[in-house]
Formats: sequence, structure tokens, C-alpha cells
Amino acid sequence: MLKHFKDHLFGFHSCRTSRDMSDLGGAGVTPFFNQSSMSNLTNGSASTHCDQVNTSANVFFLVVCTLVFLVGLLLNGFTLKVYFCRAQQQVSSSVTIYLKNLAAADFLISLCLPLRITNYTSNSVSIRRIYCTFGAAAFYLNMYASILFMGYIAANRYLKIVHPLGNHILQTVRAAHIISTLTWVFLLATSSAYVIVSLLTKESLSSVSDIVTCDVLHSEQLSLFYKIIHTCSAAIFLLVLISLIFFYYGTSCRLSLAQHRQPASSNSKKLSKSRRNMLVLVSLFCLCFVPYHLVRLPYAFLRRQCSLRQVFYYLKELTIMLSILNVCLDPLIYFIFCKAFRAHLSPRRLFSITQAATQGANTERRSSDGRMSTLKINRKMSLTVTTKQPGVL
Repeated sequence: MLKHFKDHLFGFHSCRTSRDMSDLGGAGVTPFFNQSSMSNLTNGSASTHCDQVNTSANVFFLVVCTLVFLVGLLLNGFTLKVYFCRAQQQVSSSVTIYLKNLAAADFLISLCLPLRITNYTSNSVSIRRIYCTFGAAAFYLNMYASILFMGYIAANRYLKIVHPLGNHILQTVRAAHIISTLTWVFLLATSSAYVIVSLLTKESLSSVSDIVTCDVLHSEQLSLFYKIIHTCSAAIFLLVLISLIFFYYGTSCRLSLAQHRQPASSNSKKLSKSRRNMLVLVSLFCLCFVPYHLVRLPYAFLRRQCSLRQVFYYLKELTIMLSILNVCLDPLIYFIFCKAFRAHLSPRRLFSITQAATQGANTERRSSDGRMSTLKINRKMSLTVTTKQPGVL
């Protein structure tokens, strides 16, 4: 009985306290605010604080992206015109097919940059979700297409050294078409799977005022799939990097052997040129993609740590700026690896094109002047005949 009375008294006291708190403006305040509730609130506050990243450097990223977009679109658009819209179409070789696909991948990366630029300047949930779902997937798809096709170009040139007659099956045009098609199918399938998982498991979010990364939009399923993709991407990059180093080392060894046997032979000169071209390819690859992959894999697994979030954000964005410079530097690869591209850009050809255009304009002007002279003569003759007619004043 006494125990029942105490329970009743404590219950009445708690109700009274709750009512008093409500009267003081504490509507919705729970009378028994236990330790777990306090812990959840603290974790939620910390998570919100971690999601907020200082975006003062976004102006720099915005300017760089805009410049790369304009230059890359111009250069790769011109490259595609050279490859696909030449008046005299020559028979394609296997390396030309890989170069065409590399130019297409770089051009598509340039087309993806406006959505990334918009993402830097907007706080809209819809724009952020569109970028994180479609823009990022398309961007990384074309980035890894560029990485793979650079590897194919290096392998093709190395096979040209090992099999100078071009009789290896991987040097055929048919093999180049099959490899290119399978590459695009694989990358499109992976990106499509990412988009589908993202759409099926999307998180509800009402505001992204200070949240600049896509992590907050990732569900648990998408985060797991994200880590799998990053691991596979890192493996692909590492395989291509090791292959490039091997091809350059193999070319250097063959050059040293050829120079030791016949220092002034034509074969030595060809191998020296091949090694120089391979060095340019490896240097561009390392400059654009190595820094990004040194940051990307740790970022995928450690980005949840609040103390490292700000550092990883800046490192990731800076290395992405380096990676997109690839679209402006790849025309150098087209120039050194493709004779048709060099021929199209040669001063003699440019002079002949300019001269032909000038001759065409002069011919048109002369024909126009001739037509005007003929009209004047006919008009004078008409006036003379008219004045000689009788009865005409």
C-alpha cells in the first residue's frame, strides 16, 4: 500500500513537472530525458557538423572547371572533326580507333563539367541529387574510359615494336573495334548499376545548405556498392599504370640493345621515337591520374571520420582538377601518335587550305565583277539603241 502511494505521488509529481515545463514554453519536452536520447542527439549534432564543409575554395574550383570546359570542348571538338569529318577518309588502323575513342571520352567529360560547375554554385537539393546520381556517374565513366584507352594505345605501340609487321591479332582493326565496344559496355553497365541503386535507395533530404559532398545522399546499400566500385576502379588504374611502366621499360631495353648493335641504324631512330612517345604518354597519365587515385581509395573508406573530412574534401577536389586537365592535354597524344592528325595540322596543309579559301573568294569576286561589267555594258547598249529609235525624245 505504501509502495503504491509512493508510485502515485511520484507519477503526480512528474506530470506536474511536465505541465510546468510546457507552460514555460518547453512544449514537447520529454520528462524522462535518458542517457540514450542524449547520446543520439549528440551523435546527430556531430554528424551534421561533419557534413558541413568550408566551401570558400569552391570559387577556385569553379574557375578551373570553367576554363577546362571551354578549352577541352574546343580542342576535343576539333579533334573529333579531324577524325570523323575529314574530306578524304583514310583506312583506319587499330591505334586510330583507340585515339578516336579517347577523343570521344574526353569530349564527353567536357560535356559533364557544366553539371559539376552548377553543383559548386547551387544549394538546391534537386540539382545536388541530379549531379550525384547522373553527373558523377557519367563523369567517372568517361574518366575510366580515358584511362583504359590510354592503356590500349600504349599496348598497341608496344606490339608495333615487338611485331613490326603488324601480324599480331591484337593489332588488327577488328580486334580494336571489339575491345573498344566491350570497354564501353562494361563501363556503361557499371555506371547504370550505380544509378539504379542510387534511385532505388535514395535518402530523403530537405536541405543541403552547407553540404557539398554526395556522401549524405548515400544509403547503406549505395555506400557498400560505392566502396566496391572504388576498389575495382583502383585495381583497373593500377593495372594500366603497371602496364604503361612495363611498356616504357620494354621499349627502353630494346632501344639500348639496338643502339649497342647499330647506333646509327634506322631501327634505333624508330625505337628512340617510340620511347619518347611512350614517355609522353606515361608522363601525362601519371600527372593527371596518379594524385587522384592516391586520395580516392582512402577517401572512400575514411571519409566518415569527422577529423579527416575537411582534409579529404580539399584533396579530392584538387586531384579532380588535375584529372580533368587530361581533356586539355590529350590532344598532344593525338599529335604524336597519329600521322593523319599531324598532317591535318601541318603548316603546309593549313597554308593550302587558306590559299584555297582565298582563291575561291577571289574567283567569286572576279566572277561577280565580270557579271557587273556585263550588266553595265548591256545597259549602255540598251540606252544607245533607245536614243537612236525615231520618235523618242
